[in-house]
Amino acid sequence: MLQEAGLPTPWFTSVSIESGAVATGADVPFPAVVKPLALSGSRGVVRVNSAGEYDAAIWRLQELLKAPDVRLERDAAHGQAIVEAFIPGAEYAVEGLLSHGVVQILGIFDKPDPLDGPFFEETIYRTPSVATPGVQQRIVTAVTTAARAIGLYHGPVHAECRVNDEGVYVLEVAARPIGGLCSRALRFRVGRSPASDDISLEDLLLRHALGEDVSAWAREPRASGVMMIPIPRRGIYRRVEGEDAALAVVGVGDVRITAKPDALIMHPGPMNRGVEIASTIADHSR
Repeated sequence: MLQEAGLPTPWFTSVSIESGAVATGADVPFPAVVKPLALSGSRGVVRVNSAGEYDAAIWRLQELLKAPDVRLERDAAHGQAIVEAFIPGAEYAVEGLLSHGVVQILGIFDKPDPLDGPFFEETIYRTPSVATPGVQQRIVTAVTTAARAIGLYHGPVHAECRVNDEGVYVLEVAARPIGGLCSRALRFRVGRSPASDDISLEDLLLRHALGEDVSAWAREPRASGVMMIPIPRRGIYRRVEGEDAALAVVGVGDVRITAKPDALIMHPGPMNRGVEIASTIADHSR
């Protein structure tokens, strides 16, 4: 659909992983990325640079899909994966709202850490974007085109894209808001109203769903961001130390530990996003 809409699209194909039918990557143009169809949080997404790495990624994905929490979903899509050409470039996330086909951009997040693989563990989201106005407009145009291409018309839109000299590649566009605790980095107000009147992303979306005109609401003027602390290695999570020290840092608004004590934490991080820090940053230089 994105190809038909004229958007830049990498080479891609779908493969079966249920029966181990894909035993070789001989026909894959490397570097490439292997992606499961129905997992979230970047779980199972791997960059591969050779046929050997491709075979290892497929085996790893087969093992991941045998996990009890995944099998409980009984999703037929778990039998398929997408293999696509790796797209170099800077990555961005876009939060938007469609009102009868008209898009309202709620925020563009920079992802300042390079996401070149082999795994694509999320780390930092920062808004407002420091990309040039021209790049931001190209991102908005591509996301709007992608949303229309798949039939989205009214409600929240979350998109991820990569930008390089060849254009804006939309990696994902979905009828949902941003996941996890990342929405805490977004606060909205009308005009010059005081910060005490700010509302959350969820509040804004509920107002919109109830038919209220929310076009006058815009993101707060301060920069803000969220950091998901990378997981260094596989192991049993016991505790996190230093929370009070982190909260004492100027600009840090909240620290949330979402991992459960005595839980198995998988490595690499895309398997389990365990710790998130939400922070409000006073200015772009911080």
